[in-house]
Amino acid sequence: MRLFLCEKPSQGRDIAAVLGATKKMPGCLSGHGVCVTWGFGHLLEQASPEAYGEQYGVPWWVEVLPVLPSAWQMQIKPDTAAQFAVIQNLLKQAKTVVIATDADREGEVIAREILEYCRYQGKVERLWLSALDDASVRAALAAIKPGSETLPYYLAGLGRARADWQIGMNLTRLYSVKARKNGYGKVLSVGRVQTPTLNLIVQRDRDIAQFAPKPYWNVVAGLKAGGVAFQAQWVPAATYCDEENRCINPTAAQQVVQLCQRTGQATVTEKETKRETLSAPLPFDLGTLQQTCSRRFGYGAQQVLDIAQSLYETHKATTYPRTDCGYLPVSMREEVEQVMTALQHTDPTLSAVISRLDMHYVSRAWNDKKITAHHGIIPTKQPCDMAKMSEPERNVYQLIRLHYLAQFLANHEVDATRISLDCGGQRFKASGKVIVVTGWKSLFERENDEDGQEAGDKTQLPVMSQGDVCRVTGAEAKAQQTKPPEHYTEGTLIAAMKNAAQFVTDPRLKKILKDNAGLGTEATRAGVIETLLSRGFVVKKGKHLLATPVAGDLMDMLPAQLKDPGMTALWEQALDDIAAGRMTLDDFMTKQSAWTKQLVDKGRQQTVKITLPPSPPCPVCGGPTRQCTGKSGTFWGCIHYPGCKGIVNAEEKFPKQKPTRRKKSPGKNGN
Repeated sequence: MRLFLCEKPSQGRDIAAVLGATKKMPGCLSGHGVCVTWGFGHLLEQASPEAYGEQYGVPWWVEVLPVLPSAWQMQIKPDTAAQFAVIQNLLKQAKTVVIATDADREGEVIAREILEYCRYQGKVERLWLSALDDASVRAALAAIKPGSETLPYYLAGLGRARADWQIGMNLTRLYSVKARKNGYGKVLSVGRVQTPTLNLIVQRDRDIAQFAPKPYWNVVAGLKAGGVAFQAQWVPAATYCDEENRCINPTAAQQVVQLCQRTGQATVTEKETKRETLSAPLPFDLGTLQQTCSRRFGYGAQQVLDIAQSLYETHKATTYPRTDCGYLPVSMREEVEQVMTALQHTDPTLSAVISRLDMHYVSRAWNDKKITAHHGIIPTKQPCDMAKMSEPERNVYQLIRLHYLAQFLANHEVDATRISLDCGGQRFKASGKVIVVTGWKSLFERENDEDGQEAGDKTQLPVMSQGDVCRVTGAEAKAQQTKPPEHYTEGTLIAAMKNAAQFVTDPRLKKILKDNAGLGTEATRAGVIETLLSRGFVVKKGKHLLATPVAGDLMDMLPAQLKDPGMTALWEQALDDIAAGRMTLDDFMTKQSAWTKQLVDKGRQQTVKITLPPSPPCPVCGGPTRQCTGKSGTFWGCIHYPGCKGIVNAEEKFPKQKPTRRKKSPGKNGN
């Protein structure tokens, strides 16, 4: 029997329909000599630390850390046990297994961890899908890969899971126990990607809080020549400027205004006109899609990922979303006509737009050398029903569609003119643009108007040559103030996570890092942000992400290595090396274990101080209490537990009992 192992039921049904496997059975579909089964994402999970020894159980003890498994254990998730039993039984009958999970690192792990747990020894093949419409599924079935080709993705995914487990389990336990001894009763979650991401937010918030605005002045002269009015900016001498070339001398600025008014004219000293060409934006990768949707619609990163996944799985409208690449393989140009036909059937109002496109035009997006595991997100060859989409789904779909259509229009071209002028011995400059070829921007008129991106293209200067004289119509010194950076939004945080190298100051490390080395992957960044929100480290105010006080306290106590985006990006780069066969999993884990041990050793020496909320005294011993969460909800528990078991209900402000002398604790404990 040939068994297709899918990631989720919907994916299984799509593939089974093409294979003709229509016979319904518990947890699978069969027919024509094949069987299609599925998981619900991961059916297995890493075993908890206590599986490696009772010393790692509750209560947690700092003294036994780090826990560094030599023989890793997996366990079946309780809520997926029934489906796992179905797959386990099917594997005993299968001569060939075709991995048909999502075509990425995580999809590879979902399938192969099952095969390894069940000790499957048969043949393994890989179905590599970029879209779930019938035509794409048939094309992928005709080009099934040998399993050995994608095995390195599993090893890289395994490395990521184990590295995250080691950091998360060890550092979370270490700092949570230390914090509890100082009265903080909640878990302090620490993560290999989560922590440096949180540090970006904390540092940005602190930069804003500590920002002191500084005044500066711009001098703008109103000029006129040939009946055309325009403005020119004063270029102040260095002696009047700060390090950003802003004039910080108001007296000088006012004197220049008076000079312009007295002189009454300005002479063109230099003129340069260049033809500037702007290529169409690439089809979306997931990160760029999340950034654009955050800016335009205010959508969260996880929301965009869920929408893109729905467009891919449910509506069959777009291709695989969890991609880090915006380029397209040249071979897909053969499918252009089919895609355009599908788009017209989906939305007949596009006919006028499509009639203007040049299907033979080759944009920069078509580049085999730039393709990674997946190509950019584009519409599929199958018509879809937009009426069945929610409004957010339609918004995202139309953006994806727009970026694809843009590949079939010419580059946007403008003539950019820059002039220098002399007014009473002071230098001024002005610039303007004239659109020569609108090209792909004709599709983006509404988007550009909303984003304010077209303003520069509409600025025109009069026809002038060197030596021509302009009349001064006015001059003004505008008082300005420097502005703090903006708080992160989910979109701008995704952008920061994608390019961690920008935050690296160590020249040696910066040189090692690739330009695109980032925190996490396209598939995991949204989940990291959701984790920070759910664990109370970050709150959302409007569209902005703000760190909570406990997040700042945690960042102050953690070692610099753990917070450094550059160090974490190095590990991501190492995982890429595993996927490419340039590094072994064992070598990676040896280095990761050494790093974990080093972090634990440093953490033991750290002073833990968490700013605690006001708390009632213990009703038994009179000592301080900490907020705890139990089966019945939140309560205040004595900091000396289990030596003292006094508690106060969360809604009570004061204890009802008079404190008594606390009994001596029977011994040290992990709290």
